[in-house]
Amino acid sequence: MKTEGAMLHPLASGDGPEPELMCIFGTGDLGRSLGLCLLQSGYRVVYGSRRPHSCGPLPEGAQVMTHEESARSAKMIFVCVHREHYEFLEKMAPQLERKVLVDLSNNLKKDMYMEANAVYLQRLVPKAAVVKGLNTLSTWALQNGLLAGRQVYLCGNNGEAKRDVAEMATKLGLTVVDKGSLSAAKEVEDFPLQLFPEWRMPLYVAFGLSAFFFLYLVIRDIIYAYVENDEDISYRIMISLANKITPVVSLIMLSLCYLPGAIAGFLQLYRGTKYRRFPNWLDRWMLCRKQLGLLALGFALLHAIYTLIIPARYSDRQRVISNVLNEVKKNTTTPLYFDNTSAWRTDSLYALGILGFFLFVLLGLTSLPSVGGTLSWREFSFVQSTLGYLTLFLSTAHCYIYAWDKFLRKSTYKWYTPPDSMLCLIVPSVTLVLKLVLVLPCVNRPLMRIRQGWERNRLKDEMGELKATNM
Repeated sequence: MKTEGAMLHPLASGDGPEPELMCIFGTGDLGRSLGLCLLQSGYRVVYGSRRPHSCGPLPEGAQVMTHEESARSAKMIFVCVHREHYEFLEKMAPQLERKVLVDLSNNLKKDMYMEANAVYLQRLVPKAAVVKGLNTLSTWALQNGLLAGRQVYLCGNNGEAKRDVAEMATKLGLTVVDKGSLSAAKEVEDFPLQLFPEWRMPLYVAFGLSAFFFLYLVIRDIIYAYVENDEDISYRIMISLANKITPVVSLIMLSLCYLPGAIAGFLQLYRGTKYRRFPNWLDRWMLCRKQLGLLALGFALLHAIYTLIIPARYSDRQRVISNVLNEVKKNTTTPLYFDNTSAWRTDSLYALGILGFFLFVLLGLTSLPSVGGTLSWREFSFVQSTLGYLTLFLSTAHCYIYAWDKFLRKSTYKWYTPPDSMLCLIVPSVTLVLKLVLVLPCVNRPLMRIRQGWERNRLKDEMGELKATNM
């Protein structure tokens, strides 16, 4: 274990009361890391081991004894062993009577056993108070001291035992959530087995958008060229098509980060208050905005990489070489005409793309807890809201300049379908317009007056109905 720079001895002074002794069953990585955190928090630690004299290196300041001796010396015991090794605890039932057993075990997969590990442990030692908890803490987090504010779950049948464990967890810097009785142990044990629960909807959205635009562009570009022009350009699927899909998906997902905020603002205007709960679908949407934004940043990064490697493609190099050879064979020179409008358009396209991507990366960095934690609430709100909308505006403008006047050309609508650069502008444009309506006082004040007029008319109608009823 790494112990550099860590205070491994109890923090209590020699004149104060003796620190509380904690017992840990298990000298593996989890047990050693937990013992180190307990020592740094001012507790004394004793390990229980089958082989006290050959159990490997332990944190400095900790003792090691047999299971029976260590159990007698401490009131709270952390069980850091796998369920299949619980049998020795049944033999120690007399020594564990009225002890608090904190079960930190996890399973390799869901429904591995019929009953939860903590319930099984309580059945083995019925006179002990079993508390399920701290099982969501990884060895890596314990070793690196990344516990401040981290949420952990506790459940157990003994209220006093849960309070003792919660007090200890709070001293470690953890945030405790009480899940109730030991019947919730199975749910608590399933938490570490969840696979990206907060990312599920954003991943579905990203996959759905990518699949839709992939099929749309294959039909519109590849199949159209083959059917109408008898031209096989299927090689474009790898780079050209991907470089069209990634910016489209990135822009739509970025706008989906800010669209729920605009919808919530209009909902508050309609209701005339900001103290009512939003609908469940809007709540879920707003809670996954960070994941939507990070996925959008990933697609934007792919777009930047694809754009940089386009000049190195075989087809692009072949086209340049072919044009040069044709001019040499024909002994002609293509007249060089400088189009000032095209130069402005190209430079603006790249400038807006670079600025938008820079702000996009800045948003992604500030969403990290290690960076966002150093900002004040006003700074964090400025970056995520003001700069976020600025990023959306620059990215949308980048796409508008790319589309330019294509929507006016008949050749753009292959098989009467609009290009992807037009489809991807719908959601961000709507989002920016809604935000503009909410921000400008000259627009939202009339909306508030209309809402107040509705309320007055509704109250008049209700009063009229009430008078008619009384008469």
